[in-house]
Formats: sequence, C-alpha cells, structure tokens
Amino acid sequence: MTSPRPSTPPPAKGPSSGTIPRSPLTPEQIRRIETNRLKAKSLRDRHEAEARNRGQTPSLQRTPSGFPVGEKRPFTRISTATAPASSRDGRNQEVSAGPQFKSSRDNIQPAQKFTRFVEYDFSKMTDTKGGFLTAEDDPHNKALHKSNPEEKPSHMTLQEWERQQLLRSLRNQKAGPFEPGLSVLKRETAKECKDCGSLEIDWKWEEVFGCRVCNKCKEKLPEKYSLLTKTEAREDYLLTDPELRDEELLPHLERPNPHKSTWNNMMLYLRYQVEEYAFSPRKWGSPEALDEEFAKREEEKKRRKESKFREKLQDLKKRTRVEAHRRSRANAGGGYGNFGDEIGKGGKHHHEWGRVVEDAETGTGVKTCIECGMEVEELTF
Repeated sequence: MTSPRPSTPPPAKGPSSGTIPRSPLTPEQIRRIETNRLKAKSLRDRHEAEARNRGQTPSLQRTPSGFPVGEKRPFTRISTATAPASSRDGRNQEVSAGPQFKSSRDNIQPAQKFTRFVEYDFSKMTDTKGGFLTAEDDPHNKALHKSNPEEKPSHMTLQEWERQQLLRSLRNQKAGPFEPGLSVLKRETAKECKDCGSLEIDWKWEEVFGCRVCNKCKEKLPEKYSLLTKTEAREDYLLTDPELRDEELLPHLERPNPHKSTWNNMMLYLRYQVEEYAFSPRKWGSPEALDEEFAKREEEKKRRKESKFREKLQDLKKRTRVEAHRRSRANAGGGYGNFGDEIGKGGKHHHEWGRVVEDAETGTGVKTCIECGMEVEELTF
C-alpha cells in the first residue's frame, strides 16, 4: 500500500482585498527551478551510494520518488491481544512488544516540584473522622506519641484507671498511704501544730503555705485559718494583682473552679497571712489605716458617680429647653416660629436678666430672664 504523492494546493481564485496579485513564473524561472531540483537529487544519490560502498547504512530510507519512509511500528506491536485488562494492571505487567515498553516503577521519577512531598500508604491509615494522623500512622512523631495524663490509656481498664486517679489525688494531697509517718520517739524533731501541739498536721498546707496546723484547729479558728479567694483579698484588703501573684510574698493554693471546669483555677490565700502583710508597715500599717483608705476610696467612688449624674442631668436640660420653647409657642400663637422670637407679640425677644444667684449644689452662678424664664450659667473669674 503506497501513500499518494502530495500535490501542490491550487492557487487562490482571486486576490484578497488590499494585496497586489502575484505575477506568474516565467519559463526561464521554471527551467532554473527544475535544474536545481535535479542537481540536488543527483548529489543526494551520490552521497548515499558512497555510504553504501563504505558499508554504512543510509540514515533515512526513501521511496523511489525520494520521500523518506517513516519508521512505523508493525501491526503485531500495536495489537491489543496482549494488552492488560485495565491500565491499573498495566503497572505490574510487561508488554511483550519490546524492552522499551516495560512498565517498571523503579524507573519512574517524580516531578521536581513533588519531590518534597511525603507519600503515605492510605490503605494502612485509620479513619479518625477528623482528618488527622494517628500515632499508628506516624510512629516516629513524638508529638503524637506523647501521653496525656488526663486521658485513659488504651491498655487500662476503667477500674484500673479510676484507681490510678485516686492514688494520684492522694499523692498530691499527701493523704492516705502517702501521708508521712508519725513517731513519738522523735518528738523533738517532729512537726507539731502551732496551736494545740498535735502531730497530725495538714501536710499539704505545710508544703504550700508553710503553716503547721491540724484539721481540728482549722475548724476551730476560722477567723485565722479560713481561705480567701483572689477577689476577696483584692477588694477587702486592697491588694494589687502583682502582690497576689508573688508566691514568695503570699503563697496560694490552687483548686479547680467550682463554677466551670474550663475556667482558670481558683487561687486561695490563708487569711492570717494576708492580714499580716496588709497590716504590716510594708502595706497599710494597721487595720485603722486600711479602714481609712477603704472609706476614702468609697467616698471618691461616690463623688465620681454623683458628678457623672449631674453632668448627664445638665446635658438633658440643655437638650430639652428648645423643645419646651417650641411647645410654648405652639400653645400661645397657634403655630411654630423661629427660636428667639417674642411670644404673642412678634419680633425679636430680648432677654432681661436678673441678678446672678449661686447654685448650692454645683457652686456656679445662674441668672434667669425675667420674661421667658430662661436660665444661663455664668462663670465669675
């Protein structure tokens, strides 16, 4: 089967608009073109003959007409008889057409922009319903393998987990089996209650507050050993936040917030320690000085509140004067007029001010118009 020889397309029938028509070739030009074509063909045939004489195969095979023959694959190489069932199976199968068509994943190199990505085996991953990787997916990730003490380990039962939580609570409180031992033989070096001399002191308070007191004395003397919250210490004893955060100055005991578990922990202070610092010369000096400071702040707070109320009241009076004047003009004249007109007479109203009277509440001078009753504050320098 021979392919048809390509032919020159026919010339255009008519010239396009805006172009000059091309003049036909002269017989001399046609003869020169044919001569050059024959010379080039004879020169190519001579080169190929010299290559065959030297035992070299010509680089291109050509038809008798001089056209190169394309190196097409035979029909057996493109047959679908040995093709895999799907393209997915073709990754691991070799096509019998030739070695250049072997499908090997070792020879496949990723694109340069994808070389920094990590390839995960999704068939071994666990669906956590959140789109995150688990510890089994990435065993070398230390953040994933870090244990959370608030969560139950997977290898523990519920009873074992509750027992571990109870032991942890007793260890923190130094109670139960974790309470330090008592001995009457070492009475001289043993820690005793500062009020009754009992050996059964609260070891947690001794560790946090440095206070040796037993549970009986805590219940017996609440005015001394009761616990104060941070808000109570700040409002009742007028202490500042930096002072309350200083553990060396005022040690505190942290407890979970009873109002909401997600809020910050409560900071509890020992009452007698707070009073010792508040009544010391470093702060207020005495309970009387604290009471004076408390009364002074309350008076200042009350004064600011009254001053703010008077300012709002004066502003309200100024804003309502215009509306009151408009209503009085509407009742007297039956219509609305301009601000400043004389009521019932027409024309411009001129104020006739009386003498200045000092207001007892504000301390400012106020003068009143005799005719319309308008009041104006007057400052005297």
